[in-house]
Amino acid sequence: MPETPYFVSYPEAIKILESQPLSLPTEIVPLDGAHNRILSEDLESKVDDPRFDNSSMDGFAFRYQDSLTPPTHLSIIHTLQAGAEPSPLCVEKGQAVRIMTGAPIPDGADSILPIERCEVDEGNSTLLLNEEGKKHFIRKQGENLSKGQIALNKGAHLTPSSIGLCATMGYPEIPVFQQATIGILSTGDELQLPGTKLNESEIYESNSFGLSGLVKWAGHTPKRYDSVVDSIDILRNKLDKAAEECDLILTSGGVSMGDWDLVRKIMEEEGDIKFWRVKIRPGSPPLFGYWKGVPIFGLPGNPASSHVVFRMLVAPYLRASTGGGGIQERRVRVKLAESFKSDEKFLVLRRIKVDTSGEQLRAYSTGYQGSGNLNSLVLADALTLLEPGHSGEKGTWCDALLL
Repeated sequence: MPETPYFVSYPEAIKILESQPLSLPTEIVPLDGAHNRILSEDLESKVDDPRFDNSSMDGFAFRYQDSLTPPTHLSIIHTLQAGAEPSPLCVEKGQAVRIMTGAPIPDGADSILPIERCEVDEGNSTLLLNEEGKKHFIRKQGENLSKGQIALNKGAHLTPSSIGLCATMGYPEIPVFQQATIGILSTGDELQLPGTKLNESEIYESNSFGLSGLVKWAGHTPKRYDSVVDSIDILRNKLDKAAEECDLILTSGGVSMGDWDLVRKIMEEEGDIKFWRVKIRPGSPPLFGYWKGVPIFGLPGNPASSHVVFRMLVAPYLRASTGGGGIQERRVRVKLAESFKSDEKFLVLRRIKVDTSGEQLRAYSTGYQGSGNLNSLVLADALTLLEPGHSGEKGTWCDALLL
């Protein structure tokens, strides 16, 4: 039986995870199916954006020199709408063109005035300018993007705005990383599905549902399995099945030091453990290794801990598997508005509410910080990142991971 690795620090755990990411191939998907996906190649614009000089306002286009001494009268010679072919006419001195938002700027014109800042005679033939024209109301060709410019990089998390940008650049479909299928197994005799009748010693199983949501949040596909009773043989069969069907396995529960912590036990005897236990609180007993060649995370059974460990270990692992891409988590600097229990050797992850009303971001506890208290995580905006040796005293500063 191989020797189980001892505690690793959080940076050591991340280094191990980043050294052996999943290998995810590329697939092509239509834009309608690209939300929350992760771009697998740099994307160059196929066109200039804007493609031509155009108006950003409904109004009138004219020569700026004609507007320097308002009020000024100009002759209206034409109307241009968005989508219209470029006009062969040229705006001369004393002339103006009625123009709609998005319409191409006619030759000779270099200024716009919105319609509400102008007056037009009853015959719609003469324009009165009451102020100088505005050159910045003309959107210049290529001012947003030039043809051939890389606008989205490999690893970009595809949000509604970035998908819109893909369309702007001329892409009906785009290359993305194939989503990992991630199997989720909860373990324990006491677990029952929500909605069933509980015996006195049973509880509702919640971790697989929360972890499934986190997998989707990270841009991948969860596959929930029924919870596993405390039996090595049954656990082995379920792990074998998950290894056949999934790219990655997440278990919850059974990774601590007790006699019935069977995930740890079976991985020690039959698996390939890369680390077991990480110096973070809560969630210090997580395990990472391989089962039948498939990477596996053994997460704590306590609900708050399993969520926290996913954010701290599984999410970075999945980002490493897409070249550092995917949904990025934001860190901020917060001032502790009350004292928090810290640790000399552990990175401490307290659930906090962040007060943004003042000049400084202030962190307050969400209440009892027990690792089974999922409600404290529901109330939280962020997790403290109290480095080992931080005092945790009121008035000190620390980084925080926004949730």
